Order: sequence, then structure tokens, then C-alpha cells
Amino acid sequence: MRIATEAIAQTVTDWYDTNARDLPWRQPDASPWSVLVSEVMLQQTQVSRVEPAWHRWMERWPTPAHLAADPPGEAIRAWDRLGYPRRALRLHACATAIVERHDGEVPDDVDALLALPGIGMYTARAVAAFAFRQRHPVVDTNVRRVVARVVEGAADGGAATTPADLRAVEVLLPDDHEAAARASVAFMELGAMICTARAPRCAACPLTTVCAWRLAGSPPADGPSRRTQRYHGTDRYVRGLMMAVLRASDEPVPLGRLDEVWPDAQQRQRALDGLLADGLVRRRGAMVTLPG
Repeated sequence: MRIATEAIAQTVTDWYDTNARDLPWRQPDASPWSVLVSEVMLQQTQVSRVEPAWHRWMERWPTPAHLAADPPGEAIRAWDRLGYPRRALRLHACATAIVERHDGEVPDDVDALLALPGIGMYTARAVAAFAFRQRHPVVDTNVRRVVARVVEGAADGGAATTPADLRAVEVLLPDDHEAAARASVAFMELGAMICTARAPRCAACPLTTVCAWRLAGSPPADGPSRRTQRYHGTDRYVRGLMMAVLRASDEPVPLGRLDEVWPDAQQRQRALDGLLADGLVRRRGAMVTLPG
């Protein structure tokens, strides 16, 4: 049994209306800024880690102007251990640009959003859809996987979003902008909670009887399986140790203090060089500090 293309979004939206997680950035009164912050925080980070950090961030910086008024080092400090702290710098730069270019209001146009520092195609479309209720294909890993399985009969949607993925999702969206925006978040939720990569809960899926992948016997993905990347002991891990020291100090930190976090001198230097190159720390002689 196949389902009409126009019915897929409605079926998933009906499921979402009953099963969606109660997340603060999805509330009707969530500001466009709060949606933008959530989208940046959620990149490669679990919702359970993001939610408390998002609350702290929004309490301290409820508008772009509040964040822009503080030095970028404070954004890095508040980012704490969410990972990939360059996102904090990008959010600070983004807030500054919003104040300078848009009178402190997050723009509602995809092109204007794309012109902001650190905002890529996915985030621009997500903010336009979720904050301003516009009709745009919002495609992340979860959405690619859902569409690949239901429509294409493939086990996986690929490693990166392509123009073909955007077209495939846009075909499924209702013409009405509000309905399309709700369908976009519904597809994302289904991929995150039910149509997962490793252990899909097909029995609980609203599309289980019409999913092309399920009907084909759930064939495995082509090619080698993806390996989980080791984190402990990597340069990124050492960078994190150094950043923890700097976040905990209100004063510049002697370089010798950073030498204590990891025994390998060459790896420490690579990590520090990377932090300096990314603008996450600044060196002043034998002292290191957060920017600003």
C-alpha cells in the first residue's frame, strides 16, 4: 500500500500533534531570537544538554542587543561544555550584526538570515520556518533519513544535504505556510524519536504501513557502516580541557596552567594553536585569556 504524497505530511503532523516533546523554543510565544539560539545550540548536540543551557542563555541574553553588549568571551564562558565553542562566537557575531543591520530584530527573510555571521542554509531555513511560519524545506539528518526510507526505500539519507534532498522534502510540504512549517518540525521530530538511525521504532511510526523501506524488508544501508569517532585523547578533547580552565577564571591564565591539563606537549601546542586561530582565546605574552 502506498500513501499519496500530499497525505504524508498530514499523517506525520497528526502524529506530532499528539507526541511532540514539550520544548521551550517550540512554544507559541517563543521569540525569533530564542528559536535562532536553539538552532545553533542543537547543532551536533543532544536536546537534553541544550535545554538547560538555552534557559540560562535566554535569561541572561533575552535579545540580540543584550548579547551584543557583552564581550565575546562572556558568550564562550556561558557556552560551558556544550561543545564546539566556536558556535558561541558565531552567535555573538550574529547578535552584533542583527543589532547593526536590523535594529536588533531577527530578520524574517532567508537571504537576510544567510547574510548573518555563522548562519548557514539549514539554520536560515529553520528560523524562517519555525520562527516566522514560512514554507521552506528544513532538512537535517533526521529529515533526510525519514524521506529516504518512506519515499525512496533507502536505509539512510546520506551524509550531507543536497539540492535533491531539498526538492524531495519541498514536494511533501503543504502549500499553506503554517501547515508547511508544522510539517517541517513534525518530520524532524519523527526522525529524532521514531525513525532513528540504529534502532528505528517502526511499530510506533505513523507511516509504518506505507514506508517503502519497511515494505522492502528494511534493507541495510549500502557501503561500510559509520564508526563512532573516539573523543577522549583527541585534539578536540585537549582543547576542551584548556577551555574549561579559561572559563573558570575571571583573570588571564598563565600558559603553565594550561600545561597541567594534558601530558603531551606537542598535542597541547596543537590544541592551543587551534584555539588561537579560531579566535576562542587570546595570548598576551605568557598569559592566555578569553576574547574581550
